[in-house]
Amino acid sequence: MAGLSNCLRDHRDRAGLTQADLAEAIGVSRKTINTIENNVFTPSTLLALKLARCLGVSVHDIFTLEDDV
Repeated sequence: MAGLSNCLRDHRDRAGLTQADLAEAIGVSRKTINTIENNVFTPSTLLALKLARCLGVSVHDIFTLEDDV
């Protein structure tokens, strides 16, 4: 079974954005950003694309599919 990991926090920090800044920029709550960063919530494709566009990176730069061994 595969899991999804992310480095959203790293990209957000590099962009100089708080969770609230990023949330406002893409139209979600700060809690949504927090739960994605902590791997509690897996975003929809649309939300992942919005995050990537806002941060100026590709979805693949943020999200990684990891196989359980």
